[in-house]
Amino acid sequence: MLNKFLGAAIALTMSTTAFAADFKPAVIYDMGGKFDKSFNEGVWNGVQKFTAESGVEVMEFEVTNETQREQAMRRMAERGATVILGVGFAQADAISKVAAEYPDRQFSIIDVGWLDAPNLRQYVFKEHEGSYIVGVAAAKAS
Repeated sequence: MLNKFLGAAIALTMSTTAFAADFKPAVIYDMGGKFDKSFNEGVWNGVQKFTAESGVEVMEFEVTNETQREQAMRRMAERGATVILGVGFAQADAISKVAAEYPDRQFSIIDVGWLDAPNLRQYVFKEHEGSYIVGVAAAKAS
């Protein structure tokens, strides 16, 4: 599911960023790293698929300390990233601040829906809908 989600997130973000040789996406994984068997790993799988299909390399950083979030986003913007994706709501404060500092860059964040910036897209899962489907499957199986 996250593979499809990341592809859709990048595609939607690219709709405001011309897809050309200067398209440079970056991902900031949150604590737990890209092999956490959860959110980060799903995004990492999506990044791998995106790179394989498009040939576009994605800059990556794995946060190991809470203080690294803002610093990593700023560093990616300074390195020329045109789209920066923050994984998880814990990155909300950092991405909000850095997006304001770099209005010429596009930012995206997963699992946040309360920020307000013209260069920031937010993607929120509807966890209750997946739970409903699991409930229906369990009821039919019993």
